[in-house]
Amino acid sequence: MVAGSASGAASVSTTVTIPASVAASVTADGCTNNPGPFITLSGELALGGITARLTFQNNVKGTHTHTEDVTTDVVIIPAGEKITFAKQPPQGGVGGNPFISIQFTDGAGNPISDETFLGRCVQGLEPASAAISLPAEASVDVTTGSCDNSPGPFITLSGEIALAGINARLIFRNNVKGTHTHTEDVTADVVILPEGETIRFAKQPPLGGVGGNPRISIQFLDGSGNPLGAPIFLGRCVQLN
Repeated sequence: MVAGSASGAASVSTTVTIPASVAASVTADGCTNNPGPFITLSGELALGGITARLTFQNNVKGTHTHTEDVTTDVVIIPAGEKITFAKQPPQGGVGGNPFISIQFTDGAGNPISDETFLGRCVQGLEPASAAISLPAEASVDVTTGSCDNSPGPFITLSGEIALAGINARLIFRNNVKGTHTHTEDVTADVVILPEGETIRFAKQPPLGGVGGNPRISIQFLDGSGNPLGAPIFLGRCVQLN
């Protein structure tokens, strides 16, 4: 996590992990082809959402002075935001009506889901889905105005969320895994979400908070309101305008 203040704005950069789900349908043609069938992969990635919670305090917690906390939530990515995909990987695999499975990996090829058996090529393939955790880099600039206002200052948030990559790994076998027959595995990786895919935003939450130059913190939450990290102190209001 990096937080800094420059030119009257607070800049925050932190890594968060967004809950997400991916659903994919796979179709195959030319199942007896050599070196393998033609594959079409389509589906959608549903993001669990990100919210920025701004907290305004008129005093430091733990002092003998009464502390009044006011929070306001700003939706950056709505829960359920969908990214659709349709891909056709290069022809490959193994011939002779292969058994086909799928596994989702991160951009570096590390598995982020279990392997799911889809079926045998000529029999048609079942859809696949998985719940995953998607790392993302959140970069946010926070600026303020009218710090002495009541009920609170004007706030502007702007920045971007850079998402980690997701691939679908298709696995072709000429025999069922676990049998005594020699199994030949061939894999093909398909990019579903490119590494660093960016969602940009600019938000101005409703006027609120506490007057009198409050202390301001920010915390990122998922779409269900669960914290994605600890609160980050940005500074006093007048330091950010």
